[in-house]
Amino acid sequence: MQMKWCVVIPTFNNDRTLEDVLNDVSRVTGNIIVVNDGSTDRTEEILERFPDIDKVSYPLNRGKGYALRKGFEKAVAAGFQYAVTMDSDGQHYSKDISEIIKMSSIYPDALIVGSRTLPQEKLRQGSGFANKFSNFWFRFISGVSLPDTQSGFRIYPLDKIKSLRFFSNKYEFELEVLIRSSWRDIPLRSMPISVYYPEKSERVSHFRPFRDFFRISVLNTVCVLVAILYIKPFSFIQYFKKENLRTFLKENILNPRESIRKLTFSVMLGVFMGIVPIWGYQLITAIALAYVLKLNKLIVIVAANISIPPMIPFIIYFSYLTGGIILSSDQSMSFTTEISFSWVRDNFFQYVIGAIGFAVLAAAFFGLLTFILLKVSRRKPAII
Repeated sequence: MQMKWCVVIPTFNNDRTLEDVLNDVSRVTGNIIVVNDGSTDRTEEILERFPDIDKVSYPLNRGKGYALRKGFEKAVAAGFQYAVTMDSDGQHYSKDISEIIKMSSIYPDALIVGSRTLPQEKLRQGSGFANKFSNFWFRFISGVSLPDTQSGFRIYPLDKIKSLRFFSNKYEFELEVLIRSSWRDIPLRSMPISVYYPEKSERVSHFRPFRDFFRISVLNTVCVLVAILYIKPFSFIQYFKKENLRTFLKENILNPRESIRKLTFSVMLGVFMGIVPIWGYQLITAIALAYVLKLNKLIVIVAANISIPPMIPFIIYFSYLTGGIILSSDQSMSFTTEISFSWVRDNFFQYVIGAIGFAVLAAAFFGLLTFILLKVSRRKPAII
């Protein structure tokens, strides 16, 4: 089946380059949608010279992300299945359109990002740093490695992304759409593209290093929290739906490539972080420490789930008892409905001290148990 695709070009005050860009792209395809994002220069006058090009215009500048979203809406309404996006400042070459279309025909479900091949020293300093920053956090959030998450030259599978909800309207939109696509299991790929950056005196850039870097930072922070508190745990649950426990044990616990020491400390860290009283931050801290200490992150996450809701009353109860022993307190409690969060508030100090002590004891116990079981399971049979 033949792909039905168009080119979406958002533009804001790029009248010096827009006409050349449109002439260049018109040699490749007539399916062009230009979104005039509130330009105040000669943009409307230039667009009138191209009566066959579809246009979306509005009076106030709303940001690149908003412009792209409006362009996608127009493309979907026109029946297009794919949208190639490129900037109007002349940095992208129309010859790469054919190449990205070819790649999209091979990977029809993928969102493909053009990776700029210009030497790093020629990239704008502000956007270059933002791109490196964005690449790092995107990989942390999604687990996917892309060499250029800030590139505006892409092809979007519209049927896949039209159901996604977005909240950003500026430069950070291009990062958000990658993150949300990865969370929806939309394949992400990259391909090398050429790029032209004129001399600094000739550049027309609307990238604002401080504001746009700040927006990207806020987006990354929000997405990191969502990934750690929701996406990662949900993926963990889905994993056990797809893979049975025996497979998990074989690949992660009994795997001889993982040292017994590393697995033991992974279990200990997970159990400890699952019990210490830093509710809401247990999993975040556990994953961060697992990265720093180079432990088995999946095992740490599994072990940290000792604090799942059915176990919380037991953890609170034994934490309080441990606190009483440490503080030589005569206060006691019965394992009844007396255990509640309001009760924890009223006995906070004894509970906190006890929770830390109980976390150490539980980590030591499960660590020792893991060590023994691994030693036994990995023992080579005697040769008779």
